Amino acid sequence: MMQKRQLAKAAVAHRMQLLQRRLKNAFPHLDTLERRHLGVDDIDQQVMLRTVNASSMQGFVDSVIPRAIAEKDVEVEEEIPGEKGWLDELSIIMSKNKQMKQCIGMGFHETKLPSVILRNVIESAGWYTPYTPYQAEIAQGRLESLMNFQQMVIDLTGMGLANASLLDEATAVGEAIAMSVAHTKGKKRKVILDKRMHPASIAVATTRAQGFGIECLVQDVFESDLSDPEVGLVAVQYPDTHGDVHDFKALFATAKEHGVLSCCSADLLSLTMLTPPGELGADIACGTTQRFGVPLGFGGPHAAYFATQQSYARISPGRIIGVSKDADGQTVFRMALQTREQHIKREKATSNICTAQALLANVAAFYAVWHGPKGLRAIAEDINCKAKTLALGLEKAGFQLKSKNFFDTLWVDCSHLGADGGRVFTERCCAEGINIRQISDVEVGIALDECTEEHHLQAFFRAASLPAEGSDSMLELRTEAEKTSSIQHDLQRTSRFLDHPIFSKYHNETDMMRYIYRLERKDLGLNSAMIPLGSCTMKLNAASEMLPITWPSINSIHPYAPEDQVDGYKVLIKDLEDKLTALTGMDATCLQPNSGAQGEYAGLRVIKAYHESRGDFERDGCIVPSSAHGTNPASAIMCGMKLAVVKCLPDGSIDVVDLKKTIDEKLKGRVAAFMVTYPSTFGIFDENIKEITDMIHAAGGLVYVDGANFNAQMGLTLPGKYGGDVMHLNLHKTFSIPHGGGGPGMGPICVRSHLVPFLPSTASPGIKCGGDKPFGQVSQAPYGSAGVLPISWSYMRMMGWKGLKKSSAVALLNANYLMERLSSEYAILYKGDKGRCAHEFILDVRPFKKSAGIEVEDIAKRLIDYSFHAPTMSFPVPGTLMIEPTESESKTELDRFINALLSIRAEIRQIENGEMSATDNALKNAPHTMASIARTEWTHPYTREQAVYPVESLRSNKV
Repeated sequence: MMQKRQLAKAAVAHRMQLLQRRLKNAFPHLDTLERRHLGVDDIDQQVMLRTVNASSMQGFVDSVIPRAIAEKDVEVEEEIPGEKGWLDELSIIMSKNKQMKQCIGMGFHETKLPSVILRNVIESAGWYTPYTPYQAEIAQGRLESLMNFQQMVIDLTGMGLANASLLDEATAVGEAIAMSVAHTKGKKRKVILDKRMHPASIAVATTRAQGFGIECLVQDVFESDLSDPEVGLVAVQYPDTHGDVHDFKALFATAKEHGVLSCCSADLLSLTMLTPPGELGADIACGTTQRFGVPLGFGGPHAAYFATQQSYARISPGRIIGVSKDADGQTVFRMALQTREQHIKREKATSNICTAQALLANVAAFYAVWHGPKGLRAIAEDINCKAKTLALGLEKAGFQLKSKNFFDTLWVDCSHLGADGGRVFTERCCAEGINIRQISDVEVGIALDECTEEHHLQAFFRAASLPAEGSDSMLELRTEAEKTSSIQHDLQRTSRFLDHPIFSKYHNETDMMRYIYRLERKDLGLNSAMIPLGSCTMKLNAASEMLPITWPSINSIHPYAPEDQVDGYKVLIKDLEDKLTALTGMDATCLQPNSGAQGEYAGLRVIKAYHESRGDFERDGCIVPSSAHGTNPASAIMCGMKLAVVKCLPDGSIDVVDLKKTIDEKLKGRVAAFMVTYPSTFGIFDENIKEITDMIHAAGGLVYVDGANFNAQMGLTLPGKYGGDVMHLNLHKTFSIPHGGGGPGMGPICVRSHLVPFLPSTASPGIKCGGDKPFGQVSQAPYGSAGVLPISWSYMRMMGWKGLKKSSAVALLNANYLMERLSSEYAILYKGDKGRCAHEFILDVRPFKKSAGIEVEDIAKRLIDYSFHAPTMSFPVPGTLMIEPTESESKTELDRFINALLSIRAEIRQIENGEMSATDNALKNAPHTMASIARTEWTHPYTREQAVYPVESLRSNKV
């Protein structure tokens, strides 16, 4: 609670400063975001309202939102800045963060982001706006880059298989535990974590293990009993949290003898010099790729890696990119083994991983491509040499090294400075502008990196009171350091890595720039066309929201920096939490979960902790409607809950009779949670949602609202008022953080007051978070991927309450406009009681299979020829298309999409009427590549022009 009061005090003080220097604006801002964010203007809105038979926007909204939960009277008075004014204000706020040389370590290091990658990837809408590469034909660029990422990880770890990234290092260790559960089919109920792992990894992994009913033993692994038949996994840090490098060959061999999986959480850059985990005998290698060009960002987003052996492919978490052949026999990339993705397994899942960190994985991959094997080795050797130089100097100044085996991090005994020598030296370094880690009263940790320069070493020596002259000169220390080794001989890497030609081709900026652009051109992002994916909310990521994330005042801050150095982030966090809390009608917000699935998990764990605090240990039942998101069942299983699926009626609404039966019979006295996606993935608002939540509460359960579809509700409803006890929000959907081709994301949870005590905390130093009785920790950093929070904060500040409310109203209008225009040619699967959909709707294309032999995949692929990404296929109903246009699309783009689907319907009708071959037609052969239409022979019964220019507008803008 003290933390909450401090955050509140800082926020109030800042707002008072702003108010004191402001006068009432006599002239309204002309550069407000709202008119740039919303795709349709007032004139187009009137046309669209007439199309959907509504006389006004308010009347239309009233026909969509159930009357019992509609919020009409909530008004918030606030000053809405223009885009330039907000960027100026944000710059002032974030300048309150103190920029230091960060040598804290613990899995986070300063790094040099190559300008060619910053300019052409992180700042390019072609890279940060695409969706997850499910549609391989328009994702070959990202898929190739992610394949590079996997190859980089495989080579450096010495493993046989790697996925395309996870959320962070700590959750990767948690995923290793989940994998061990799957490997042993839940028969082994213990895991051993080495006490020298990073505190965050121990905390997150222990939290994950609790959900599975697994006992976590934190101990010295060299003294552990691996013969215990209950042990399923042993995990270590390499180098460990203090920087010490251990030889785990014998440990891993013993683990293998006893059927215990071994996990090595390894610093990826160190593996250019250290024997890789695969050669040590590990079954799993995981960690972070953050120091491969990805800024600190106060904790993220950063791409974790996860590698294992080929034999474990089916139980490995996350997405895996593979190589395949296209229709012409050409080598292409695609997501492999998609049916083994854990969230698709629902109640059989051991992981709910969905969103990963694709954008940051691409940055890391390009970093490896840019530097190549020689460049990476040179960076590592330079860091190691500086660490050895620092070690020699500190020893000359009277300090003692706790370990002689290290890569980049020194574990230093400062007891000669007194009983509180660790604090004394930490403060001396801080006075020199350097943050280090205080491990104990007399011990510190110093982690160097590629940004460490000679003047930083000189600052350390000043703090250590080392004389600056004579035999202790820097050059002589370096010369002495080069003659020594800090890595024992049998742990020095001898095997080659990054031998694939891709890592040796692009080492000048011209070639690298062209390679990045060549990959980008193979993909489709929001910079090319609307991406109408249902339940994904592919809205605008405004440039003014994105710009700040590259500012050093935002992205150079270590997540474990002392609290008095992060005043800017404290203002951001407090105001963003307050705004999300108000918008959801809840009482508090936690920003720690760094994906939507993590938010689901955290919300359910909070519910479980609440019940257990009341002695209700028997409450283990989680009710999930069949219309819920696919990750919901997986999240429930991960929390140790028993799943009960409730049916939906033919109109798509929740079957209240079946719900009552589940409560009264199947889960009598055991209801813990009810997970409801609202509006549902069927695209409708259940009119009786309040009745449903009342039933759950009457049964002693709590209501979890999946906020993936909150873009339909901002300012129009308050989930806290219609019965929600906890909900997660997808900041990468509703609040404008870009999808990045499959991440990053953020999934904060908003809770009612009775759940506040159980919010997750952090086991690491620095700023604190969480409730008085936290259930554990879900992300490596206290505030998850805090580096992208300025995007959502900027969106909310520049839109204001009224702008957000209008955004949801326009999102509803755009969806209903599309539905109305298409309903004459396509069957609409579900509509609400008043004939409306929410912000998305489902086209039922299943009848075409019988009438023309056309399936949903054919339509999806044909849309590529019209320069569109397909809507969501076969979810939540197989054989259908779920469409969500968002509020950011113009009427021109909406009409272009409508015309494309109407044109495709006409093509299907030709097949139905026998005017076109049922097996050789534009849909079955789609998409039509340049190679396919450039062939000398053309034997199809339709023209090349019909193949690539099915509508006239494509002649001037073909993606």
